[in-house]
Amino acid sequence: MQKSLQGVPLVIMTLALSLATFMQVLDSTIANVAIPTIAGDLGESFSQGTWVITSFGVANAISIPITGWLAKRFGEVRLFLIATAFFVLASWLCGISHSLNMLILCRILQGLAAGPIIPLSQSLLLNNYPTEKRGMALAFWSMTVVVAPIFGPILGGWISDNLHWGWIFFINVPIGLIVVFFTWKVLGKRETSTFQQPVDIIGLVLLMIGVGCLQLMLDQGRELDWFNSTEITVLAIVSTITLTMLIIWELTDNNPIVDIALFKSRNFSVGCLCTSLAFLIYLGSVVIIPLLLQQVYGYTATWAGLATAPVGLFPILLSPLIGRLDRKIDMRILVTVSFLVYALTFYWRAVTFESSMSFIDVALPQLLQGLALACFFMPLTTITLSDLPANKMASASSLFNFLRTLAGSIGTSLTTFLWCNREAVHHSNLTEMITPYNSNAQLFYEKMSSLGFNNTQTSMLAAQKITEQGFIIGANEIFWLSAVMFLLLVIVVWFAKPPFGSDRKK
Repeated sequence: MQKSLQGVPLVIMTLALSLATFMQVLDSTIANVAIPTIAGDLGESFSQGTWVITSFGVANAISIPITGWLAKRFGEVRLFLIATAFFVLASWLCGISHSLNMLILCRILQGLAAGPIIPLSQSLLLNNYPTEKRGMALAFWSMTVVVAPIFGPILGGWISDNLHWGWIFFINVPIGLIVVFFTWKVLGKRETSTFQQPVDIIGLVLLMIGVGCLQLMLDQGRELDWFNSTEITVLAIVSTITLTMLIIWELTDNNPIVDIALFKSRNFSVGCLCTSLAFLIYLGSVVIIPLLLQQVYGYTATWAGLATAPVGLFPILLSPLIGRLDRKIDMRILVTVSFLVYALTFYWRAVTFESSMSFIDVALPQLLQGLALACFFMPLTTITLSDLPANKMASASSLFNFLRTLAGSIGTSLTTFLWCNREAVHHSNLTEMITPYNSNAQLFYEKMSSLGFNNTQTSMLAAQKITEQGFIIGANEIFWLSAVMFLLLVIVVWFAKPPFGSDRKK
C-alpha cells in the first residue's frame, strides 16, 4: 500500500477532488431554472426542454453504479482523469449546441462522464489521506456535496437573466481542466491496482434497462399523470422486473458489475439506508420551497435562491470542526444531532409557513438546517465505509452514491406529486366552503364589491387565493411528515456498529 500524501500535494489533491465534486453536483442542478430560456432560444416547448434534465439524469444514474467495476479494470486515477476530461468536452459541446436534439445528446454524454466523478473523488481522497486526517478530508469533501445544490439554481438563474445560456455549461471547462491538471500532477504516479475481469454483459444490460426505465419514470411521471399513463406503467413494470433480475444475477455472478455483496456489511447497509432516506426527504424540500416561494409568494428565481441560501453557511463554517471529531466522538451522535435538527426545522416550517410569511421566516429555518447538513454527510459516509477494506472503496462509494442520487430523484418526484395532490384536495375542500350560507364568504364578496370588483372578478380572486392556500397547507403537511420521518431515522442509525472513522480496515 502506498504512503499517504503529505503537505502541499495533499492540499492540492483535496482542492482538486473537492472542486471536481462541486462542479459535477452544481451541473446537476444549474440547468433546472434555465429550461424556459433554453427551450425558447432553441424554438422548442418547455415540456420538450425538460429532456435536457432527464437525459442527464438517466445517463448519470446508469454510469454511477458501474464505477467500481470500471475502476478495477482501468485504475481509479486513470478513470477519474478520463471521466473529468470527457465531462469538460461534453460541457463545451452542450454550450455550443444549436438544436435541442444536439443538446440532449451532449447532455447524455455529459451524464455518462459525470457518473464516476463523485465516487472516485471520494475513494481517491480516502485512500491517499493519512489515517488520522480522513475525517477532516471527508468533512471538507462533504461540504461541496451539500452546498453545490444551493448555488446551482442561483447561478443558473443569474446566467439565464444576464448571459447566453451556454455559459451554464462553459463554466465547467476551465474548472474541469484545472482539476485534470492538478490531479494528474499529484496522483498520476499513484495508480491503483487493475484486474482484467471479464465484462458482465448480462449485468450491464439489466442495469442500463432497469435504472434507465426507473429514472425515466421518475422524471416524466408527473407530466404524464403517473400510473394513469400507459407509458409510465410499462416503465415501472420493466424497471421492477429487470432490477429484480439484476440483483439475483449479481449475487450469483463471479465478476458482478455491481457488488451487491457489499450489503453483507452491517454498517454499509445502515449507512446507505439512512443516507438515502435522509436525501429523499431533504431534496424534496430543496425543490418544494423555491417552487412555493415563486408560485405563491411571487419571488423571482434569484430571490427564491437567496432565501434558501443560508443553509450553506453552517456547513462551510463547521466542516473543519466536524472533521476533527472523527476520532473523538461516536459518529452516531453527530448523525442523531443532524436528524433532530432536521426534524426541528421541518416542524418550524410547518407552523410558520402561512400567507403572511416574510423573507426572514424562510431564511431562519434554512440557516438552522445548515447545522443539520454540517453534521450529516461526513458522519454517515464514515459509518457507511467504516468496516470495508481499501480495495472495496471504489465499488462501495459508487453504490453508496448511486443510491443517494436515486433517492434524491425519488424524493423530488414524490414530493412534487404529494404537494400537487394535496393542493387539489384542499382546493376542493376550500371551494365547497364558498356558499351563500357562509358568512365569511359573503363578507369577502361584500368587501370586494365595495372596492369596485364585480362577482366574476371576486370569484377569480377567491380561486387564486384558494389555490395559494392549498399549496401552503399541502407544503405544511409534507413538512410535518418530514419531521416525523427524521425522528424515526434517529432509531435506525443506532443499528450501526462501532468502531467508525479512522479505525476502519485497511
